[in-house]
Amino acid sequence: MKPAIHRRDFLLAGGMAALPLAASAAPAPVPLTVTKRSLKVHGRAASVYGLTGPDGRAGLTLGPASPFSVMVKNQCGVPTIIHWHGQTPSAAQDGVVETGYAGPIADGASRSYDFTPRPGTYWMHSHLGLQEQALMAAPLIIHSSENGDSAQDIVVLLHDFIFDDPEEILSNLQRRGGGSMQGMMGQGAAGMMGGGMGGTMPGMDLNDIDFDAYLANDRTLSDPEIVRAKAGDPLRLRLINGATATAFWIDLGGLEGQLVAVDGDPVQPLTVRKFPLAGAQRADILLRLPASGAFPIFAQREGGRARTGIVLATPGSEIPKFAEAADTLCPPCGWQLEARLAAARPLAPRPPQRQYQTRLTGSMMGYDWGIDGRQWADRQPLTVSGGERVTINIVNDTMMSHPMHLHGHRFQVVALNGTPIAGAMRDTVLVLPRASVRIAFDADNPGRWLFHCHNLYHMAAGMMTELIYS
Repeated sequence: MKPAIHRRDFLLAGGMAALPLAASAAPAPVPLTVTKRSLKVHGRAASVYGLTGPDGRAGLTLGPASPFSVMVKNQCGVPTIIHWHGQTPSAAQDGVVETGYAGPIADGASRSYDFTPRPGTYWMHSHLGLQEQALMAAPLIIHSSENGDSAQDIVVLLHDFIFDDPEEILSNLQRRGGGSMQGMMGQGAAGMMGGGMGGTMPGMDLNDIDFDAYLANDRTLSDPEIVRAKAGDPLRLRLINGATATAFWIDLGGLEGQLVAVDGDPVQPLTVRKFPLAGAQRADILLRLPASGAFPIFAQREGGRARTGIVLATPGSEIPKFAEAADTLCPPCGWQLEARLAAARPLAPRPPQRQYQTRLTGSMMGYDWGIDGRQWADRQPLTVSGGERVTINIVNDTMMSHPMHLHGHRFQVVALNGTPIAGAMRDTVLVLPRASVRIAFDADNPGRWLFHCHNLYHMAAGMMTELIYS
C-alpha cells in the first residue's frame, strides 16, 4: 500500500508548477515631482523651480538594468514638460511640445514615461519656454555594472543664475541687439587666430548675459557644497553643464583625473587637470584624493573671472575660503579637448547614405539666430530614412559659439574644420565661430526630433529645426 501524499508535500515536490500563478504586479513608477521653491543666492531670496525624486534629492538616480519607469507630477503652479537630455526614448516620450506628440503637463496633472534608459551621466530640464533659466533642471544618473560605479559618485550640476525675469531678458536682448555684450573678445580675453583648436578670433562674442551668480548644486563658491571622501578612495566626478547660456572651464586644481566619458558615452581615457565644458555637455572624471586636505573643483566662466564649484575634502580637514572671482581670465572654450577625444565604442565604419550641410546664422546685433537663415517658424526640416548612415556638416557663419544638440540620437564627431577625426560619441557638440563640425549617426529612432542650439536664448530666438523620418 502506497503512503498517502499530503497537499503540502505535493507542492514542495514541484506540483506547484501545475497550478495557475497570480500575475506579478508591475513595479510602481518612480515619482518625479516638479515644484516651486525658494533659493537664497548671495543672501537674497529667489523663487525657482525644482525637480525632486523619491529620496527628496534633485533629479533621479537609477540602478543597473533598471527600467525608466517614471511618473512626472506637476505641482509647480504652471504647465511644463520635462526633456530627458541625451536619452533615446520613442519620439512621443522625448519630453518636448514642439514636435506635436504631446502638449504640456498641466499644473496638478501627471504623465508617465516608460523606456529603456542609456547608462551614464545625463540630465533633465524643462523644454517649455524659458523655465530652464529658473532652475527647472536636475541630474539624471543611470548606473551600469561596467562603468566603474563602485567608485563614490559625486554629481555636480552647474547653472547660471539671474534674478531678472527670463522673458524680459530675451525681450531686452532682441530690442537692444544683444544687450551689453560684455563678453566680447577684445575686452580682456585675448584673441587668437580663428578656426584653430582654441577657436577664438578677434571680435567674437562670448556671453550674451551678465548673470548674477554661477551655481554648483544650487550653491555659490562663497558657500560651496563640501563632499567628504577618504584619501585614496576611488571617486567618480559627474559634471553636468546645465547652464542656459554659459560655457565653463573645469579646473581640478591640485588634482589629476582620468576623463572616461563625455555626454554619457565612454571615451578612451585621458589624463586631465583643466578642460572646457560647453553648454549641456557632461564629463565623467575618475580620481582619488592624494592626501588629507581640501581640494576645490572650480568651474570658471569662459572669458571671465567668475567661477563656482564644490570642495572635495578628507574627513576632519579644514575648509578654506575660496573667492568667487579667479585671479586671471580664462580663455574662450574651444576644441582643446574635443580634438583629443576618441570614442570607446565608435560607430561601425560605413559610408553615409544621406549628407547634409547646415549653416548657423544670425548675430548679436539683430539677435536673429537661426539655421540656414530661418527661424523655427520658417524651418526647413532635415529628412532621413530609417537605417541610413547620416552626416551633418554644421557650419557656423556667426561670431559666437553654439552648442548644438540633436534629440533622440547619439552621434560621433567625425571632423573639425574639415579635418577628419575619430572623435567622441555625443549628443551635444560645440561649433566654434566661423568654423565647422561634421557629425555622423545612424537613423535608428523614427519620428520627429529637434535639432537646436542649447543656448536657451538662441534657441528661443529661432536657432532650431527638426529631423524628420520619411
